[in-house]
Amino acid sequence: MSEPARAKHKPASDHQSFHWDRETLSVAAAAALLSLVSFMIYYRAGDILLYGDAVAHINIARRVFDSRTPGLLQLGTVWLPLPHLLIMAFVASSRLWQTGIGGSIPSMLAYVLGVIGIFRLMQALLGSIDVSPAIIRMGSRAGAAIYALNPNLLYMQSTAMTESLYLALLVWTVVYFQEFVSAARGCPSSADRRVRSALWKSGLCVATACLTRYDGWFLSVSVGFVLGILWWREGKTTSAVPLLVRYGLLLAAVPVFWLTYNALVYRNPFEFASGPYSAKAIERKTSVPGSPPHPGASNLPLAALYFLKCAEINVAEGRLAIFWLLLAGVATIVFAVRYRRLATPLLLWSPVGFYALSIAYGGVPIFMPQWYPYSAYNVRYGLQLLPAFAIFLPLAVLLLTRWMSDLSVQRILPLTAGILLAWSYLTIWHDHPVGYREAFLNSRSRLALESQLAAQLSQLPANSTILMYLGNHVGALQQAGIPLRRSVNEGNHRVWMQPSDPEGLWERSLANPAQSVDYVVAMAGDPVADALRSRSLPVVSRVAVEGQPAATIYRAR
Repeated sequence: MSEPARAKHKPASDHQSFHWDRETLSVAAAAALLSLVSFMIYYRAGDILLYGDAVAHINIARRVFDSRTPGLLQLGTVWLPLPHLLIMAFVASSRLWQTGIGGSIPSMLAYVLGVIGIFRLMQALLGSIDVSPAIIRMGSRAGAAIYALNPNLLYMQSTAMTESLYLALLVWTVVYFQEFVSAARGCPSSADRRVRSALWKSGLCVATACLTRYDGWFLSVSVGFVLGILWWREGKTTSAVPLLVRYGLLLAAVPVFWLTYNALVYRNPFEFASGPYSAKAIERKTSVPGSPPHPGASNLPLAALYFLKCAEINVAEGRLAIFWLLLAGVATIVFAVRYRRLATPLLLWSPVGFYALSIAYGGVPIFMPQWYPYSAYNVRYGLQLLPAFAIFLPLAVLLLTRWMSDLSVQRILPLTAGILLAWSYLTIWHDHPVGYREAFLNSRSRLALESQLAAQLSQLPANSTILMYLGNHVGALQQAGIPLRRSVNEGNHRVWMQPSDPEGLWERSLANPAQSVDYVVAMAGDPVADALRSRSLPVVSRVAVEGQPAATIYRAR
């Protein structure tokens, strides 16, 4: 193909920045419609609060302003703060808080942004190689469809979980980083406005991802590593060093901030990783002495294998699952070798490293119905590779069609791939998304207890106060519509007083409930029940559900 013709076939130029056009707006509108329809289906079925973590996210956001001791310290430390700050703007409405809708809104908006990001990234990649405008349009739409129509993502974006938000930030990090690489090749000067703008936009996306999930910390290191390689390969230009140093400081800013925050407030910079609510602490409580805590613990290859299997079943279940993973993997290798200047999408595979390390050494288990121990726990983590599938599966089909000399095969191959992928998604819908099944199976007894407890709490006198450990069943207050400020809970103490705060409201209320509250809710084995062992308070009612600790409501005064 001649150079003029090639230029004509590349409307999405290497140096073109993201912009809104009619096609992008149509993709955004379709994504918004899908998001809303999916949310309405799950909301009407009462399924948006199945995840205990979703309930916790909503109530962490709510307690920043609805608490006996309000303030930003109510954000805690185990989870990063950005999702809760975004949710907080919506759960100020009592109805949006009580129904859980307020937690879904940020996830739905992030889902739409993620779909747009995949679409634009595919446009940029295909527009940088020798393909026709028709293939650019088809490939971009295919990538967006793979991402947007994934049944597991459609469920997760309907909830207050953080997956949808993080995936959008991951995708846009790569979009802007690819834009930076393309602009830098066209104009090597680091002073060029387009170069600096794209780099800083990618850095802001990484920093925001670091405030969303700890996956972002690994992404930050990965981006810095790739940037270092690019600088080395492009001749180690000294004029670029100040810009790269400032960018590196931006990548490190959030982790340094969070470590400092933990050191100042909790007297332990790694409180989020080793404190009483961390994954490590939960693993110690639940593991059986003398046996491995979970598959992949202290075994990095097995941990990576478990994560990859988990990613498979988020895209397809059955025999096609391994096919999609292998196809995307081969396309990644070929693309990286053949189009090295477009290799930044390899960052979409960074979750493999993060989750392999987390499973092996971070106390993070993944249980899947297909593999031992044949249950469902944290299977939603496999969604982190969905952007990689959405990008590299269409690229795999494109590479295969280029290798085929038969024109009829070239036409049939994309259609066949589309039918097989549609079949994969339809199979997931038929059996229900594995992320939904995980939430449903693990929530039945918890929701039953919280519903019955909420009914009992609703009968208490208006404006009465309650002493209750909210760590496991804050949903009972949420369902009952009881403001969190009417409770004294484990969040009402000065966390910087270590190892305990005898003068804190929580500790004083445990020692003498009658001084602080009207009623006490104790659940077998929680701190409130332990504190009441030496006391005899009149029982108001009891709630018992199989699989959950019995709950007892006492009159304190």
